[in-house]
Amino acid sequence: MKNIQNKWLRGAIPALLLHCSIGTVYCWSIFSQEIANYIGFSKSAVEWAFSFAIFFLGMSAAFLGSLVEKNIHKSSLIATITFTLGMAGTGFFIWYGGQSLASGSPSKLALIGIYISYGLIMGIGLGSGYLSPVKTLMLWFKDKKGLATGLAVAGFGAAKAIASPIMQWMLKNLGSGGIYKMFYILAAVYFLMMFIGHLILAKPEGWIEPQKKSKEEGIIATLKTKPIASYIGIWLMFYINITCGLAIISQEKQIIKCIGLGSFIGIISMISALFNAGGRIGFSAWADKMKDRNTIYKMIFIISIALSAVVYFTNGIANGNNNIILIIFVLALNFMINAGYGGGFSNVPTLLSDHYGMGNISAIHGITLSAWAFAGLSGNQIANLIVEKTGSFVELNGTTVNPTGYQNVLIFTGILYVVALMLSVFLVKKTDPQKQA
Repeated sequence: MKNIQNKWLRGAIPALLLHCSIGTVYCWSIFSQEIANYIGFSKSAVEWAFSFAIFFLGMSAAFLGSLVEKNIHKSSLIATITFTLGMAGTGFFIWYGGQSLASGSPSKLALIGIYISYGLIMGIGLGSGYLSPVKTLMLWFKDKKGLATGLAVAGFGAAKAIASPIMQWMLKNLGSGGIYKMFYILAAVYFLMMFIGHLILAKPEGWIEPQKKSKEEGIIATLKTKPIASYIGIWLMFYINITCGLAIISQEKQIIKCIGLGSFIGIISMISALFNAGGRIGFSAWADKMKDRNTIYKMIFIISIALSAVVYFTNGIANGNNNIILIIFVLALNFMINAGYGGGFSNVPTLLSDHYGMGNISAIHGITLSAWAFAGLSGNQIANLIVEKTGSFVELNGTTVNPTGYQNVLIFTGILYVVALMLSVFLVKKTDPQKQA
């Protein structure tokens, strides 16, 4: 196997196997209510498991970046073990919580166990698994780094579209206790997928990692080779793009109900997931043809600002029911936010490599993913707070919604998108990627 030097077999396929597995973390909304019902806790209490998973994804990526740099096989094995162990552990604590509830009272131990399994343990697998294939792909596809990273993280985005109908079928057909049985089955399937990816993942034979002999050649020194304001700008605009994306995506189902398309939620969610994955490939491949990859972020922010303004000033969410023009505006906003959210992920490693070269890229990318950790704790939580504290809940199309609250979320995200655009224009300096190693 070591003698096979094929960029698709040693780079692209293992990246997709890893990312299509760990990307199912975004299927959380499919089964979160079922978990809450089965263990006897409120959905809001259970929701913290997902927030913890995203937080530990970002933080583990930040701390494990140096390990990924040194040994991708060790990091991909850690990802395989921790992600699938966390998934199996989640299944166990769901089962335990169901047993406790049947005996008379909900178990706090079960809830804490889910936090630890789905949040902490799976989170470590998410962070190390997300990072492991990215640099390898950029090394294999030197002339099309954006396309390469887009392919990798597209698997992360497409995982929801692929796994959601499978999970829904399992929940419907596995009978009593289907929710915990599903986690056991998926843990076994994803272990097999990720372990195969781990075995075949490899850097090009001619690549030799730069040897760092002193602190002057480390991560901080590398960041200082460019104006530090540029890195701060990249981190902040990456954080804002994720925060805004999560804020709007977290309200997607309720917004769709407001415009009278509640019966099409499944189809629209799948299209959104495809836009998310398509944005990861499309925006990053497009950036390969640009002199400055930061231009892609400017485009994402301008499109997001424009569509947010259109929906807000036409009151599209509140007045969209049976109004085809407003429905088109709202759907366009939803789909493009998903595409820009995905595109922000796929472009950040290549933008960083254009600025700082390939030597420390996994470690620098890992530190930058800490923005994802904090966005995971703020994006959907702030959006939920806005919806709960502003506007009013009304009955519409047979469901309880808060159209004014969802409109107000657009004020929050719109302001942040403007800030991100200013950061992109004034802080992130243009660089020549041809001069980077």
